[in-house]
Amino acid sequence: MNTLHSEQGLTFLEILIAMIIMSILAAAILPMAEVTVKRTKEIELQRSLREIRSAIDRYHADFEKAKTEKRIITAVDENGYPEELEDLVKGKEWGDLYPTPRKYLRRIPKDPFDKYDEGWGLRSYSDDFDSTVWGGDDIYDAYSTSDGTALDGTYYQTW
Repeated sequence: MNTLHSEQGLTFLEILIAMIIMSILAAAILPMAEVTVKRTKEIELQRSLREIRSAIDRYHADFEKAKTEKRIITAVDENGYPEELEDLVKGKEWGDLYPTPRKYLRRIPKDPFDKYDEGWGLRSYSDDFDSTVWGGDDIYDAYSTSDGTALDGTYYQTW
């Protein structure tokens, strides 16, 4: 009786080669995954900044419209920008320009690179365009307070 003996399994050398190939692939994929995560956060930051800045612009446009149509009485030094970001969420009455208070944001977007929950950096209308100290009068612009560097080499604070 002739019995064939087949041994199944892998030799130590085959397992070692497979492990080396897998570690090389993992070493190549991991940096690409980190870049993808960072790029996703950068896109989210750009969207958040665009959303806040657009809301500020719409708020100011409504102020100008209400002022032009004499729906509101303004102070001499009033420039029509919100005093705080929450004003964009709470809404504003513009005389009888709209039947209800006009809201500009559903919520204030978060900065994806804000590690310490500092919130957005703010600039008032009277501040310099690159100021990192808020004058406190109104909100003309918002920026990231992160000290990180983007994939393109710029700082998030300058976006």
